[in-house]
Amino acid sequence: MDVNQTKQEHLLALKVMRLTKPTLFTNLPVTCEERDLPGDLFGQLMRQDPSTIKGAETLMLGEMLTLPQNFGNIFLGETFSSYISVHNDSTQIVKEILVKADLQTSSQRLNLSASNSAVAELKPECCIDDVIHHEVKEIGTHILVCAVSYTTQLGEKLYFRKFFKFQVLKPLDVKTKFYNAETDEVFLEAQIQNITTSPMFMEKVSLEPTIMYNVTELNTVASGDDGESTFGKMSYLQPMDTRQYLYCLKPKAEYAEKAGVIKGVTMIGKLDIVWRTNLGEKGRLQTSQLQRMAPGYGDIRLSLEIIPDTVNLEEPFDIVCKITNCSERTMDLVVEMCNTRSIHWCGISGRQLGKLSPGGSLLVPLTIFSSVQGLQSISGLRLTDTFLKRTYEYDDIAQVLTVGRGCDFGGNRRCLD
Repeated sequence: MDVNQTKQEHLLALKVMRLTKPTLFTNLPVTCEERDLPGDLFGQLMRQDPSTIKGAETLMLGEMLTLPQNFGNIFLGETFSSYISVHNDSTQIVKEILVKADLQTSSQRLNLSASNSAVAELKPECCIDDVIHHEVKEIGTHILVCAVSYTTQLGEKLYFRKFFKFQVLKPLDVKTKFYNAETDEVFLEAQIQNITTSPMFMEKVSLEPTIMYNVTELNTVASGDDGESTFGKMSYLQPMDTRQYLYCLKPKAEYAEKAGVIKGVTMIGKLDIVWRTNLGEKGRLQTSQLQRMAPGYGDIRLSLEIIPDTVNLEEPFDIVCKITNCSERTMDLVVEMCNTRSIHWCGISGRQLGKLSPGGSLLVPLTIFSSVQGLQSISGLRLTDTFLKRTYEYDDIAQVLTVGRGCDFGGNRRCLD
């Protein structure tokens, strides 16, 4: 903490101290074997030391607490607390004392004083005390400006200031990745790294979604009635360690049917992170609105709602396609089916599907069979809008495992495309 002292002698003295919690006292135990020259001397000294733990004198941590010896580090999201004291060092009575504390950051100046009213008088050897608190929300250089104005017995108005400069550091490194499913689901992966020099207890890491989405946390493993955290019972994050959190967002029912609306949504929500350090000091960070790249579905979106896991060779099976109009105009659709080397379509190609309004969708059941064993890609669907004479082709819609007759590996499933 840098302090600029004033050259003029004043009747009042200003002292500013940062309020932090104490730390556990540590010592360096010195031991030796009994057959060595000191014998049990070191053991006796450690047992007589009041700072050691009785019965566990060789542990570095003791039973006593140590008051802070320096200013320490301040991290983003923590609460900065400071004790301000104005003491009358003179033999005179000082009147109209006004103490003001401001915090200057790179973008704003904040008034932290609990009261902006002046104290009528201050007798010799008396003091005015104040405690200020501020949740740090910016990184970089901060300057605490403490100003004191007063009036002497002769009516002279005096004024002085002191500046206390400190740096606010970044405690966590947060990286996010988005994965857009073929359905309207969005998966968010958040990587959180502790870049401080002390361990953290991660009290809460949650995602606050926007109004259009519901969120499901995927950070627990089902075990009995209650799920167990994937990180275990002790949620500690050691220095430079990284954790990965996963969330699934699904559109609310009132927005799920509006394909055009969901298509253009880029704002997903905010991450809310709460942690505690050594003696329970709380810190909290909330990210800005997380944004994803909006998926490009085009005018028409084709997805598979139902498809078997496995099928038998050369045996027809049914699938259900969902066609959604993502454009802002009405379409008149025709579906055409083109055979590939391994996939063969059953039914009439060139079938009229009718008109589809903007944002509307329809389910189309189709029948196909596979003529080649192994994992086969379903391709060969073509949609044509007769209004604009525009054609949309779809390949690699999904994959299906084709096995020989007599093999059975499961039933139907609901496809995530």
